[in-house]
Amino acid sequence: MSEYENLRTADIVAEALIDWDVDTIFGLPGDGINGFMESLRLRQSKVRFVLVRHEESAAFMACAYAKYTRRLGVCVATSGPGAIHLMNGLYDAKADSTPVLAITGSTYSDLMGSGYQQDVNLLQLFFDVAVYNNMILQSMQKWLWT
Repeated sequence: MSEYENLRTADIVAEALIDWDVDTIFGLPGDGINGFMESLRLRQSKVRFVLVRHEESAAFMACAYAKYTRRLGVCVATSGPGAIHLMNGLYDAKADSTPVLAITGSTYSDLMGSGYQQDVNLLQLFFDVAVYNNMILQSMQKWLWT
């Protein structure tokens, strides 16, 4: 049995961040990122989560952290309006070419494009502010690790 066999997508992302020497993540929990929050909780001895009161603060804090430490800044927000609130801080990072990674949740894939209250086209939203912009729809772990 492989050590990676029981990892979820959120675990793989959290482990990748740790491998990239990320030690601090700023954000606000929400339903769209509960799995990722649990992965961070299980790794709290390796990476610190800083709870903010508003998603915009998370993005600005990640940007400031990256500017002053010269490390990757990371912010986390849930789907819909939570993700939208990251934009001001991400534009600040873009203006100064500061490395910031934004991780957001999303609605269930079968609800995308349906008019569901939390549904926002996140790929389109982040297009102008991101150097790399993608969405993980399902885990590829059973193909990667077998």
